[in-house]
Amino acid sequence: HAVCSPVLQAARGYARPVTRKRKDIPSHLDDLPPTLLKKDYANLPIMNRVDDVVKRLLSLEMASQKEKMKVKTQQLVEKVRRSPNDNGSFEVQGKFQKGRILIRTLEEHLQRHPKDKSNRRCMLLDLDRRRRMLGYLRRVNYSTFENTCKQLDIKYSPPQPYIRRVTKRWLVKKAFCIKVFQEKQKLKAAERLKQRRGWQVRARAAQARQE
Repeated sequence: HAVCSPVLQAARGYARPVTRKRKDIPSHLDDLPPTLLKKDYANLPIMNRVDDVVKRLLSLEMASQKEKMKVKTQQLVEKVRRSPNDNGSFEVQGKFQKGRILIRTLEEHLQRHPKDKSNRRCMLLDLDRRRRMLGYLRRVNYSTFENTCKQLDIKYSPPQPYIRRVTKRWLVKKAFCIKVFQEKQKLKAAERLKQRRGWQVRARAAQARQE
């Protein structure tokens, strides 16, 4: 091989791709103990008699992220459950727990990949859906709403009021719509009056025949 010139060596070194260090972002699933069993095997009586190797295979140490999310969701459901047999309350079936976990997972993903617009849109849709469900729970039962936000560590922010910019075109359009609505109401009132008079005429005719 021929010896490269210093200029060519510098150019090759300059064109070498830059290796960026991956951000070490802590996950919200790190607080789950690795010895905890998966959701499908946690309540089986036979698990007390199996070997330690089998327990390790069925624990969260060998589990995927999806299985860890199931266990995390079950833990959050237990926090907001009113009683041990509560399976039908809105805060249990309102998907607050699954939505919270999905939102946290998407936040961590977007911190590593900030240009992923598709997942950012999914996260914003999940946030809006959770805000609407929390708003309903706030109107129906405020004490349960406070307890749910406290147990799940959720900060509720009410939607901002929509403010339209007042322009000349919008004012003309609004005046025209009001005028059309008033004319339509007049036509409906005349039609209702004509219908009412017809009823009265028929009622008088029936009364005259009876007499």
